[in-house]
Amino acid sequence: MVTDWIGNECKKHKVRCERRPGDATCARCRRHSFKCTSNNYLQRFLEDDSEQETQLFWKRSASAKTSQLQAAVDDLLRHSNLQDLSHYRLSQTPSSSYCRQGPSGGLPTEGVTMAMTRENSQDPDTEPGLISAPMGSLFEVTKLRNLRSNLRMQLHSASGVEDDVISRGLLPLEEAEKLFEFFSRRMNHFLWGGISLVHSDLASTRRSSSLLSTAILVVAALHIPGRNDIFDTCYATFVSTLSSTTFRRYHSLDDIRGLAIGAFWLSDLSWMLSGLAVRIATEMDLHHSLRKLLRGKLDQFDGAQLWYLLYVCDHHFSIAYNRPAVIHGSEGIANFAEYLQNPSAGPGDVRLIAQVALFQSLTNAYYMFGTDVEQPLREADFRLLRHFNIEIETWRMEWEPQSGMPDNPYVGTYPSKGVVLHYYFAIFHLNSLSLRAISSDANLSIDRCEAANTAISSAMATLNMVLHEPDIRKALVGVPLFTHTMVAFSAVFLLKVAWKWGSAPLNIDHHQVLGLVQDVIDVLSNVKASDKHLTYHIAKGLKKMLAKFRSREIGASSNFDFATKGMDVVETACLPPESALQSVEGFGVDFPETWNEFPVSLDFFPVSFPQLPHE
Repeated sequence: MVTDWIGNECKKHKVRCERRPGDATCARCRRHSFKCTSNNYLQRFLEDDSEQETQLFWKRSASAKTSQLQAAVDDLLRHSNLQDLSHYRLSQTPSSSYCRQGPSGGLPTEGVTMAMTRENSQDPDTEPGLISAPMGSLFEVTKLRNLRSNLRMQLHSASGVEDDVISRGLLPLEEAEKLFEFFSRRMNHFLWGGISLVHSDLASTRRSSSLLSTAILVVAALHIPGRNDIFDTCYATFVSTLSSTTFRRYHSLDDIRGLAIGAFWLSDLSWMLSGLAVRIATEMDLHHSLRKLLRGKLDQFDGAQLWYLLYVCDHHFSIAYNRPAVIHGSEGIANFAEYLQNPSAGPGDVRLIAQVALFQSLTNAYYMFGTDVEQPLREADFRLLRHFNIEIETWRMEWEPQSGMPDNPYVGTYPSKGVVLHYYFAIFHLNSLSLRAISSDANLSIDRCEAANTAISSAMATLNMVLHEPDIRKALVGVPLFTHTMVAFSAVFLLKVAWKWGSAPLNIDHHQVLGLVQDVIDVLSNVKASDKHLTYHIAKGLKKMLAKFRSREIGASSNFDFATKGMDVVETACLPPESALQSVEGFGVDFPETWNEFPVSLDFFPVSFPQLPHE
């Protein structure tokens, strides 16, 4: 008799369960036709596994088929020159990854819950001090993992290639390698010596961050002629990856680099990507990396460098969109001289810090003079404006020689010439405020007239550098969006001033302005890039504006009211058809009787990026 067998039916009736060896049921269950099952789960498992040969057969068959499929996949990967199967991550099991999709197939609407997991233990080196952030105290009390960021996991991504445009079979590996090589050899050096990419090959980049690798591919495709289809594919994948990244718990430094690269070159996403990169960086405590580095923690250099990069990115688009910057000046930001003394700092860091120093001055002016488009500068403000002009002059004298030693083999003299280009644009941008909220029939004071003429001459110098400096012209395909913003802003400013203040005592010549803008149009129209590159759209917009301006000059159009002062230069003369330019308001095109502040916006020349279908 088997004495350790306890059947459910026998136990329920409190009778002894007797079962002979080899029998599937006990005597009582067999007599009453009961199902003889046991409460001994180990025994049940062993019995079921040993008795049901069909299950064993199924297991062996499934294992054989899995091996067969793996061999077939390995053969396909080998013939496609792809990495072997071990480089690909295992997906989650359906039970752990399943979440029900909503009607649109987009974000999950059911099956998503708030994670309330407690931290197992706290690292000894992260014990909170007496004074910490309020959320730190909340975590100390509750130990809820979702209240803090796990820095260890953020700094290291999972091994293996992440899901990306290549692993999905949307882009051949050979084509992706060409795009990566183009970005690494050419475009990467426009971001201050290539500090945004620390990987030497595509494979390591993909393993580190799919967001970074996809950003590189989409940006590279944007700058190569004949790659529109590839750009659309990579762009859709980048947006999809970006959507999942937004709500991801853990990130890496390369994820932030991918966001920054997208911000610097993708005009429709720039502001959003810049802000997201800064938010994730602060969650990873990068805003403290500078302070820690200056205290002797040399392992903080990468974080400090990336924080400086984000500072420049943030302030690029603060100026471009006329919006407040997210990253404000701090002791760490201001101590860039000590940062440059670090043994790890190189020529690219010098160029990066030059930008940091420039935008510190421009940001101070931004907050000093405000953003109210209906508030003109007071006469007393011009003394302060001259002080900022001197700051920018000093900045050029300090950083121009440092940025050009030695010339970069990939971008020539652009590093030093770029300092001069930014100098002219900064002087122009500051002094253009002298005409803010000023009517065209107002009497301009000597100080205001001097500042306005400085803005005019600096805007013309900006355009002349683009036309006559060979390395600047070559860089038009490759430089970040901010350079294209400089060109568009300068050209439209000159057209507006020539239109509105033509008879005023300002140093501006209509024919000189028209010829200069025409030359800029010719240069921008002949660049070699994707059809969706911003230069083509700037050229088309300026061409239409110039045509309207010339028609007014010769009196060929009957749509102009020459008796009206302070006409809207874009609304009445320069506005292209809606099919060409659908949104121009953000660039300061509203031009009523009072001078608009003329904010720069990348929406002025919108680029039609691919519409993403709902899955």
